[in-house]
Amino acid sequence: MTAASTPAVVREPDGGPVKSGPSRGVLARAAAGPKTAYLLYVAGKLGGAAVSLLAVLVTSFFLFRIIPGDPVKAMTRHRPVSPEQMAALRRQFGLDSPLWQQFTDYCGKALTGDLGVSYQFHAPVSQLIAERFPATLLLTGVAVVIYSALGLWLGTRSAWRHGQLGDKLNTGVALTLWSVPSFWLGLLLIIVFSVGMGPIPGLFPTGGMESGSETGFAHVLDVAHHMVLPVLTLVAVGYAQTLLVMRSSLLDEMGSDYLTTARAKGLRDALVRRKHAVPNALLPTVTMVFINLGHVAAGSILVESVFSWPGLGGLFYQAIPVPDLPLIQGLFVVFAGAMILMNLLADLLYPLLDPRVGR
Repeated sequence: MTAASTPAVVREPDGGPVKSGPSRGVLARAAAGPKTAYLLYVAGKLGGAAVSLLAVLVTSFFLFRIIPGDPVKAMTRHRPVSPEQMAALRRQFGLDSPLWQQFTDYCGKALTGDLGVSYQFHAPVSQLIAERFPATLLLTGVAVVIYSALGLWLGTRSAWRHGQLGDKLNTGVALTLWSVPSFWLGLLLIIVFSVGMGPIPGLFPTGGMESGSETGFAHVLDVAHHMVLPVLTLVAVGYAQTLLVMRSSLLDEMGSDYLTTARAKGLRDALVRRKHAVPNALLPTVTMVFINLGHVAAGSILVESVFSWPGLGGLFYQAIPVPDLPLIQGLFVVFAGAMILMNLLADLLYPLLDPRVGR
């Protein structure tokens, strides 16, 4: 055997060779009992989430300082302001401090829940987020529940009837809608169903969350009326992704031996699909569903802006032109933190769906 083909042998401190194989973390979990293995798995995921959140804090500070523009000049535009007043505003906002000091102050306050004070609204960022969050939760929460359930159901049926007319129709519509920008679809729905086009009258409001004059149950109906078009926009784009992922995952399971065995035992086709195929195809879809739940906090910046929905997405859109750095940074941390939390919950749920995970 030549020297080039001779594998290098790594040795322990006592001189013994180390054999290649699973990582020490995997071996440690395998050697421990099921409870200890799961606790080690959870500890690893919690550590990863903490590191990700720290990275978000660092990124949120430096990323938005690349945005061109001067917040003080933007807020004093078209106003007679002296250089002394400009300097006083910079001092008030902490913009005259060195960058490293701004960063340490920001991280220290953020870790205690203080996200700063908005430049343009002159209110605590956490207060602004708390005021706008219910509107975002209502809009995107309803949309996520609808398109996740619809996508799972249609994706399962399309995969189980692979190649048939229904599968081709569902897949074609899903691919089309997935390719459509959400803001363009929203504008199209406003033109057709709000402004009216041809024989179609204007049926829904062009934007906003409420008319402002109704109370009681009439107010609930008014809000629901305003929600129809933005929810329809989010569902049309969102269900397509869920359908395609679920369909692909289930198709990977279709040729498995355990499904053949289940059919050989005489189980009905619907029972084979529901009890055996779908649970094993859920892991990729569960990840995506939890990511979609993370979007409940983030909302949809484009859709909320198009429909003038008073949520977090619209607030983020308002903060960018200034740029309102504390508000942008605070919203970015909330958005990213929601995604990290949902991914963590998905990871913790995996062992319940597949016992092999975390062992």
